[in-house]
Amino acid sequence: MDKRLKLLVAGLALAGMTACATAKPYGPATSSTAQGYFVQPIETNRYRVTYTALSPDEARRYALRRAAEVTLQNGGDWFRVVNGYTDASDANNGPRSSVSIGGGSSSGRYGSGVGVGVGIGIPIGGSSEKTTESLEIIVGNGPKPADPNTYSAQSVLVNTAGPA
Repeated sequence: MDKRLKLLVAGLALAGMTACATAKPYGPATSSTAQGYFVQPIETNRYRVTYTALSPDEARRYALRRAAEVTLQNGGDWFRVVNGYTDASDANNGPRSSVSIGGGSSSGRYGSGVGVGVGIGIPIGGSSEKTTESLEIIVGNGPKPADPNTYSAQSVLVNTAGPA
C-alpha cells in the first residue's frame, strides 16, 4: 500500500473515532435526552431517579448512586427500589462510524490498471446509543429491612464511587 494511502486511512480512522460520543462525567442531565441524572419527586419519601449513560452498567451504577444521594438529602438511611426499568436506545438508527477500503486490478488486451477506494461514514453528532436506568424508590429511616431490593445509602455511595 502506498505511504500516502496509509496516512489517509489512518487519518480517516482517527476522525471516525473522535466523532463518537464520549461519556459525560457524573452529574445532572441538561435535557431529557442528555447523559446524566434526573430526579422526580412522586410523593413524600417516594422518587423516580433516572440516569442516562453510554452503557447499561454505568447507567445502573449512577442511578443507584443518585438514589443514595437523594436518600441522604432527605434524611433517610436506606432506600427500597419498588419499580424500575432499563431503556436502551439508538435515536440515530443511521450509519455507524466506519472506515472501509476496497481495491481491484485488471489486465487485458489494452493494458492493465489498479484502483483503490477509501470510504468513511460518520453520523453527525457522534453516536447516539444511550441507556437510561429508571428507579422508583422509597426512602426509609432506621435499620435497613432484610429485603434484596433495599439498599443502605451510605454503602451504595461507597461502592459506586468513581470518577465524578
